[in-house]
Amino acid sequence: MPKFEKYTQGTPSYVELVSPDPEAGAAFYSALFGWDVAEMPLPEEAGGGVYRQGQLEGDTVCGISGQMPGLEGHPAFWGVYLTADDVDAAVAKVEAAGGKVDAPPFDVMGVGRMAAIQDPTLARVNLWQPGTSIGTERANEPGTPIWNELVTPDPEKALAFYAEVLGMGSQDSEQTEGYTTVTNAAGEVVGGSMPPQMDGIPPHWNVYFNVADVDATEARITELGGTTVAPAFDVPGVGRMGVYADPQGGMFNIMAAAAEG
Repeated sequence: MPKFEKYTQGTPSYVELVSPDPEAGAAFYSALFGWDVAEMPLPEEAGGGVYRQGQLEGDTVCGISGQMPGLEGHPAFWGVYLTADDVDAAVAKVEAAGGKVDAPPFDVMGVGRMAAIQDPTLARVNLWQPGTSIGTERANEPGTPIWNELVTPDPEKALAFYAEVLGMGSQDSEQTEGYTTVTNAAGEVVGGSMPPQMDGIPPHWNVYFNVADVDATEARITELGGTTVAPAFDVPGVGRMGVYADPQGGMFNIMAAAAEG
C-alpha cells in the first residue's frame, strides 16, 4: 500500500478537480475509483461552500473544488500541485524564468502555503509548501494518481523553467521515443513531458489514475456518463492506458502497468 509522508521539491504531490458541479464530480469519481468523499465546510473568508477530498481507507487521494469567480462556463479540469520547500522563494524566480504568477503565495487555513503559476508555454500549475498536509497521502495503486505529465508544444523551454524555479531535471525516455522523463530536485523520476498528440490541445499538466483493468474501467466510465477521448491502447514496456472526460468535461487518463516478464 504506497503511502507517503513527505515529498521532495519538484514532485507532483496533489491533484485537484475544479468543477462547475463538484458534487456531481465527486459522485462520478467515487463511483469509478471507490473513493470515500470527505466534505469540509470552508470559512466565509475563504469563499464559503464545501471543499471535498477523495479518500481511500482514510488517506487523502485528491481534492474536489468548485470553480472560482470568472470561470463560469469553463469545463471541469484537473490541476496539479508541485511541492516547493519555500513557495515564496520559488515564486520569486518565476517571472525572471519567463513564467507568470497567476496567484501569489497565500496560506491555506494552516494546512499549507500555495501559489498558482504559468510556465513560459502557458501550462498552469500550482506550488505547494506543506503545513499540516503534504497533499496526496496514497498513490501508485488502483484508484490513486500514478503519473503526471506536462503536455506542451515546447517541452525543452518549459522544462528549463521548472529547472530554474524548482531545481527539476529532465532526460530523454529510454523506453519511449520522443518522450521526456521529468525528475524532482533529488533526481528521482516523477513524471513526463511530451508535445500534444492532437490539434487544439492547450498546454497543461495531465493526471493519470492507476486501475487494475483499463478496459473494464473504460466501460464503467461510459456507464457513469463519461466520454472516451482516446480508447485503451498499449505502450510497450509501460502499460495500457486511455484518455477520458468526466460528465463535466474534466479530462483524465487511466493506466495499468505492463505485466512483468
